[in-house]
Amino acid sequence: MTTGRGTKVALSIFAVIAFLFVYIPLAVVLINSFNAGETLSWPPEGFSTKWWGAAFSNEGVREALLTSVVLGICATAIALVLGTLAALALGRFNFFGKDSVSLLIILPIALPGIVTGIALNNVFTSFLGGLTFLTLVVAHSTFCIVVVYNNALARVRRLGGNVEEASADLGARGWQTFVHVTFPLMRSALAAGALLAFGLSFDEIIVTTFTAGPGITTLPIWIYQNLFRPNQAPVVNVVAAFLVIVSILPIYIVQRFSSTDERGGGVM
Repeated sequence: MTTGRGTKVALSIFAVIAFLFVYIPLAVVLINSFNAGETLSWPPEGFSTKWWGAAFSNEGVREALLTSVVLGICATAIALVLGTLAALALGRFNFFGKDSVSLLIILPIALPGIVTGIALNNVFTSFLGGLTFLTLVVAHSTFCIVVVYNNALARVRRLGGNVEEASADLGARGWQTFVHVTFPLMRSALAAGALLAFGLSFDEIIVTTFTAGPGITTLPIWIYQNLFRPNQAPVVNVVAAFLVIVSILPIYIVQRFSSTDERGGGVM
């Protein structure tokens, strides 16, 4: 079936409009972060990097950034272990309730964030004695697991079980097979899942609002708290631009990882 020239032109125009709709606001944020003025006026009053220096010297920004990084690393580490184990179990074995278990694993990311946040808040405050940094790690892990699980399960299904059976035939035990055969073949998928999970945790704000303990502020929460303070507007703009830049890197790396073949070779 061939596509008419008019259809191609219409689709191209629609694609350009969609890209402009998404990326023009991001470009405005980036340009405004170099605005010499103290207000977010347009067009910018001049070019200056002073607000970038002010942002990185702001103690609140540094603490929030450190909290977000540590939180993302902890949640990603938990998601890597649990998501990989779940993918191996559901990808290799058939048992009663398998589809239900898979649905329960995926459900946290499918639910609205406010529903997940309220549910976790009720559990933490009612049964775990209140909100702490640990409750925030657990909350972020619930949806980070889904990202790792989906990537790992897709790779497990693509690999099949032949290589593992061959390893067993050669006398390798289960752990040896995983370390020397299964894990190397899944490495790129797990790395991609980890990067996506970290990015998801780093940018999350809704669930964080309901599960963060007193005095715990992540970078997105800091932005929200200072967004409407006039004296903080330029600094907030810089932090937002920084988040845009940082968010691009994991997506680019994941895209590179996705180009590897199913044998988990290096990025071409």
